[in-house]
Amino acid sequence: MIKMYTMEKLKQDVKNYQMRSQTVMSYESDGYNQYQNYLYKRALHGLSALTEQELSTMCSKKRQRIINVYKRAQVVLNKLKQQATINYSNFVFKTLFPNSPITEFLLADNETDEKVINTLNFKDLGIDKKQIISIFMVEGILPKNFLSLEGPQVAQNQLPRLKNECKIERV
Repeated sequence: MIKMYTMEKLKQDVKNYQMRSQTVMSYESDGYNQYQNYLYKRALHGLSALTEQELSTMCSKKRQRIINVYKRAQVVLNKLKQQATINYSNFVFKTLFPNSPITEFLLADNETDEKVINTLNFKDLGIDKKQIISIFMVEGILPKNFLSLEGPQVAQNQLPRLKNECKIERV
């Protein structure tokens, strides 16, 4: 009898919990619209940000333009990551060895090297999406009016087109 009562009580508690609980997930919104995120991801990830269908319908000129923007973006991001690493290491050396001649030598050299590829991730370096977007805008990777872009005035899921569409080459 006690087992049945306990089981019924448990079922009732579970039912009440399910009725009261709010199981809605809330995600952080970055404040950028779909078109802005599309341009950002295309610059950050290149052709890998696009689907197979998008790639198959895209002309070679647009594909090459995306590759060029992606390569420039990677150079800019590597430089940003190197600068963040240099700033952090300078802080560590200043804090731990303030009067050392080696520290003075290291603090004097703040140049980045394009040949060295920084493999640290953005989270470890404290770099967020807003910083990346602002650097991309300054460097010309993203348009200057990126923050005010509304997106193309066409169907919602249609990709933006080139101003001068590629002509189909006939053999």
